[in-house]
Amino acid sequence: MTNGGNAAGRSQSADVIGQLSKNDSAHKYSHGYALIFSGGSGKGGAARLAARGALRIGAGAVTVGCPEGALIENAAQLNAVMLTVIEDAETLVSALEDERINALCIGPGFGLGDRERSLVAAVLGKGGVNPRPTVLDADALTILAGDAQLFDCLHDRCVLTPHAGEFARLFPDIAEKLSAPATTGPAYSKVNATREAAKRAGCVVLFKGPNTAIADPSGRCSINASVYERAAPWLATAGSGDVLAGFIAGLLARGFAPMQAAETGSWLHTECAIKFGPGLIAEDLPEQLPRVMRDLNL
Repeated sequence: MTNGGNAAGRSQSADVIGQLSKNDSAHKYSHGYALIFSGGSGKGGAARLAARGALRIGAGAVTVGCPEGALIENAAQLNAVMLTVIEDAETLVSALEDERINALCIGPGFGLGDRERSLVAAVLGKGGVNPRPTVLDADALTILAGDAQLFDCLHDRCVLTPHAGEFARLFPDIAEKLSAPATTGPAYSKVNATREAAKRAGCVVLFKGPNTAIADPSGRCSINASVYERAAPWLATAGSGDVLAGFIAGLLARGFAPMQAAETGSWLHTECAIKFGPGLIAEDLPEQLPRVMRDLNL
C-alpha cells in the first residue's frame, strides 16, 4: 500500500487487501487476540484509544490489562473491549497462559514506575514469558531508552513507534547525525536514520511524522508521506499516535508480519484522517475505518 505506483506495489496492495478481508466462516479468535496495557487510574485513555483502534482494524478480540484500581474506570468506558487485572509481571505471566493472545501493545499512557518497567521486561521475554509480536510506544520507549539491558531484549517481532523526541532518546547518536547540517556530500536522511535504528534495535522502527519512515533490520524501508494531496495536518492531535499503535497491534493479531503491519497501519491511519477532515480528534480515527475499508471493497 505504500508503493502502489508500479506492478509490484499493486500486487502487494492486493495481498494486503486480501489479508484485511475476513473469512465468512471464521470465529473471533481466528482473527487474533490483542492485549493492550493500561496505566493506572486516570491514565487509561491512551490504552482505550489503542484498544478501539485494534478492534476496529479487525482483531477478533481485544483486552485491556490494567491495575485493579483502574478497573472500574475502564469498565465504565469500554463495552466490546474486555478487561483483565494486570498488576505485575506475575499476573502478566498468568494472563499470557491464554495462548490465543497473539499480539501485545505496551506504552500508551502507561507510566514510568517500577511496575511498568517490570512489565516491559516481562513482555520482552524476561521471567518466563513467551514473547509475542509487540508494539512498543510512548512510555515503553522511554523505559527502553533508559535501560540498555532491556533494549537488548528487543526481538524481531517488535515494532517501535517513536516520534522525533522519543527517537532522540532511544538513538541519540543517530538523531544527532540526522539533525547535523550536510557540509559535504548528501545529507543524512530520515530514511538513513530509520534504517540504522532498525538494524541496531533488531526490529521494525516506525519513525513518526508527516513523512513517516518505516524500516526493518534488513534495510528495507518505506515512507508513508502525509503531504500534498495526502496531507493530514489534523493528525497533530492528542492521542492519534495511540490509535496508530492500536492499529498496528490489531494487524499483528491478524497475522500481519511486523513490517507489513507497520506500513499498513500507518497508511490506514492517514486515510482515516483524510476521510474525516478538519475537526478530527483521536477518537474519530477508528470510526473512519469502516468507511475506508468499504472504499477498498472489503
